[in-house]
Amino acid sequence: MKTPAFVPRLLPLLIAASLLPATAGAEDAAPLMTIVVTGTPEAVTPFGIEVKNVQSLRPATSDSASLLRDVPGVSLYGAGGVSSLPAIHGLADDRLRIKVDGMDLISACGNHMNPALSYIDPTSVGGIKVFAGIVPVSVGGDSIGGAILVDSAAPAFAKSGEGILKKGEAGVFYRSNGDARGGNLSATIAGEKVSVTYSGSTVKADNYHAGDSFKSAYIDADDGHIVGADEVGSSMYKSTNQSIALAARHENHLVELKLGLQDIPYQGWPNQRMDMTGNDSEQVNLRYEGQYDWGKLEARAYNEHTRHKMQFFDDKLYWYGSNPPATTYADGAPCDPWVAGPAGCAAGMPMDTEGKNTGALVKADIPLSARDLLRVGGEAQRYRLDDWWDPAGKGMAPNVFWNINNGERDRLAAFGEWEAQWNPQWLTQLGLRYEKVDMDAGVVQGYNATYTADATAFNNADREKTDHNIDLTALARFMPAKTRTLEFGYAQKTRSPNLYERYTWSTGGMAMRMINWFGDGNGYVGNLELEPEIAHTLSATFDLHDAAQEKWGMKVTPYYTYVDDYIDAERCSGAATGECTQANLDRTDGFVYLRFVNQSASLYGLDISGHFPLAEKTPYGSFTATGMLSYVRGENETTGDNLYNMMPLNAKLAVVQQLGKWTGTAEVHLVAAKTEVSAERNEMETAGYGLLNLRGSYAWKQVRLDLGVENVLDRFYEHPLGGAYFGEGKTMSGTGVPWGVPVPGMGRSIYTAVNVQF
Repeated sequence: MKTPAFVPRLLPLLIAASLLPATAGAEDAAPLMTIVVTGTPEAVTPFGIEVKNVQSLRPATSDSASLLRDVPGVSLYGAGGVSSLPAIHGLADDRLRIKVDGMDLISACGNHMNPALSYIDPTSVGGIKVFAGIVPVSVGGDSIGGAILVDSAAPAFAKSGEGILKKGEAGVFYRSNGDARGGNLSATIAGEKVSVTYSGSTVKADNYHAGDSFKSAYIDADDGHIVGADEVGSSMYKSTNQSIALAARHENHLVELKLGLQDIPYQGWPNQRMDMTGNDSEQVNLRYEGQYDWGKLEARAYNEHTRHKMQFFDDKLYWYGSNPPATTYADGAPCDPWVAGPAGCAAGMPMDTEGKNTGALVKADIPLSARDLLRVGGEAQRYRLDDWWDPAGKGMAPNVFWNINNGERDRLAAFGEWEAQWNPQWLTQLGLRYEKVDMDAGVVQGYNATYTADATAFNNADREKTDHNIDLTALARFMPAKTRTLEFGYAQKTRSPNLYERYTWSTGGMAMRMINWFGDGNGYVGNLELEPEIAHTLSATFDLHDAAQEKWGMKVTPYYTYVDDYIDAERCSGAATGECTQANLDRTDGFVYLRFVNQSASLYGLDISGHFPLAEKTPYGSFTATGMLSYVRGENETTGDNLYNMMPLNAKLAVVQQLGKWTGTAEVHLVAAKTEVSAERNEMETAGYGLLNLRGSYAWKQVRLDLGVENVLDRFYEHPLGGAYFGEGKTMSGTGVPWGVPVPGMGRSIYTAVNVQF
């Protein structure tokens, strides 16, 4: 194992942060910012978002990942309207452990259009916990970054002697930018022992508009309307989620069975060459919790089935540019946008995916003494993936293209944690986790003989892989006084490649462009020789606060991560056919073709958060200053290049007013220019910007009204993690898709929401 060279870079951050307790007294410190946290038994306290915080953010978004936007160190990769990808300290997507109601959901798509958090609507979220950096082994696994745990509301039961409990909630919302509208409904009927809850939500939105023009206007051939120069193509979406939960309890035991359905008939992707034209998911989730004399037992079993489709929607299928595609067949019949036709019609390009995901977990918390707690458990997951593309003319015939055929990824894990409360000042936790990851894939084929060389090489190779992965953590919390807390620790975390990183095989340009969950417009091909990523992380949190932890507080978190065998990408070359040529190696602009490869990487940075009372009990209410600041730097230690999609320095400053049942917030979001970009990927730079957001809510006993304005000044900006713009045009050939245009952020949007409890 390589020795991580993290000490020299981490020391300056630790030294600077360690000065804070010595220079800031318990009563006279003037900290900058905070974010509300919820405590947990683990040695590391996650930045948890309480239900009331979730409620204030729901009306502005239909993307559950966006509920994390006020958590220090968290940023979001741009994607579809309900499917952005969270990143923690520069590590995103599969590098994070993300659970929804305890299920490890896997993105069944070469563009990762159906990430885990897209399977739960914001109105169904009851609570979120985020572990940044150091993750206990009972929470982590098969990841090298943080962990995100999202849960729906716990089942409700009638109180003893009060008869049948009947309650529910209904809500509607509207957001002006993109004409987004939707609603949610939940209803519960329960006795003291049995509870049944239905939850449903739906949302529909059109393309959103940027704060200013960033391209040419054109006419939509489907309905004839003018697509404005400020309209972000392929950003529309529609989604419906439903679930029914049956729970039963007896004394100290609880059993819950939850059935979930998702239907996304369409979701545009402004930073991908394709759009989602269907995502159907069925989920069965069974859990048990029991309290025994010897401790607590938790068990879970789940099954999830996804059927996913990609195609072009109107913004990409129809385009009136210099060479507009015809809209009729030779005999005058109108083109079918989903079926390829003869010459004269725009060809579709259907892509289908099916994922089957089954998992189980058993975990026990066993108090050994008043000081010691032992936490042990095991997990298993069985995942199957098929990814195929039906022939559609224009070189896509006569065969079905098998991108991944019978992909297999199975995990078995066991872990143990020892947590000790040595005295009121010291808490420690040690953890060890072992995982066995088995992967395989069947034989493949291309559309025709053009793909024979790549397919033959892949089919003749050894495709069966087994990884033996070890995670370990050593954590400590020290509270020398009621106004100061120090948390610090070390973790080694391991992640095996996903199926697309290992088993995608074609170096053909079209096929490679379909493997891209980064939104950068480049094409990718897998690598059978990939090794698991092994990350070494050091982190510390210095927490200053008043004795009751109610009035003011400040947290400073420096961190450093060194990753052996980091899965990055390098320009591909030397192929007999396809795009892996010398010209691909030489390009300094435009889109390129890359192969996944193991290299070494380091990521380091700093998070600051805090809150401070400005005024209390005035005629206009109480006022609190809140905010946060985050910085991350990522470097490829093998090549000297910058890591892709690192969020630049950013900060949020806000003033919160509390007056009776009214809560109002004025927030400024500041983002520096992104200049440290990946040369290997020809990543685009973005300019710095500042946004003003206003939001408020008024809560009666059973009714809540939310109002807000996002981007009040209608500022035009390019989101640093938004990727390359592919919202319109013939995206496969690049017609009408100029290189160098990042996806712009949303312009001004006024929103309102009403929720009624009954």
